[in-house]
Amino acid sequence: MTRIALAQLVSGPDPARNLDLVAEQTAAAAAAGASLVIFPEATMRCFGRSLAEVAEPLDGPWATRVREIAREAGITVAAGMFTPTGDGRVTNTLLITGPDVDARYDKVHLFDAFGFTESRTVAPGQDLVVVELAGLRIGCAICYDLRFPELFTRLADRGAQLIMVPASWGAGPGKLDQWRLLVRARALDSTTFVAACGQADPSTLGIETVGSAPTGVGGSLVVGPNGAVIAEAGIAPELLVADLDPDTIGPIRDQLPVLANRRLG
Repeated sequence: MTRIALAQLVSGPDPARNLDLVAEQTAAAAAAGASLVIFPEATMRCFGRSLAEVAEPLDGPWATRVREIAREAGITVAAGMFTPTGDGRVTNTLLITGPDVDARYDKVHLFDAFGFTESRTVAPGQDLVVVELAGLRIGCAICYDLRFPELFTRLADRGAQLIMVPASWGAGPGKLDQWRLLVRARALDSTTFVAACGQADPSTLGIETVGSAPTGVGGSLVVGPNGAVIAEAGIAPELLVADLDPDTIGPIRDQLPVLANRRLG
């Protein structure tokens, strides 16, 4: 059994203040017995502000502080940040760091939809990433990646038992329902656990948002390989804790062998 935590929060424009949130929520996750705490996409800085002016390499001070926080708490932290590129854009990066891992995943599918054009300021990643934590193989995706089933089945092909999806989901009519539906569908597509941690709805803290920048709707959830919801958050900031039993995956795949039965791709 593996206990994980999802730190649904509202990140602001100040990376230093957001690090305080990371430290606070990591300590709470460790106290709850979690071995992994997942933070949202754009934990470093909320969307709607310049990303290039805060982007840092993975050996920069922001990522270094996240590593220190993980080490002090004795658990693994996955947090969304931005790293510079050679073309003036940034990469939308997930830093995964802890006692037994130090890795990165760069978002492959960029959010050029619903009036927002992420590719103007963000360069796409190219590589699939699966890391191992306490014997559990964990695949990585970020936000808009959720709309692409083949990413999740390919991660399952590489041995993923859990796929984590940090996000800052865009608001709008039906968007929270789409989020819930897509998380459950991707769990069924891949017959893996899916842990999707979104930014909380800023309005719950009295923060007004303008424009089309995706700043979060809440609704973080953990779904089992059979599509059942294990744990789900509301729209306000919340630490969601869930226990996962990877031994349940085999029997579910025996009953529902969608990966083995594929004829295309």
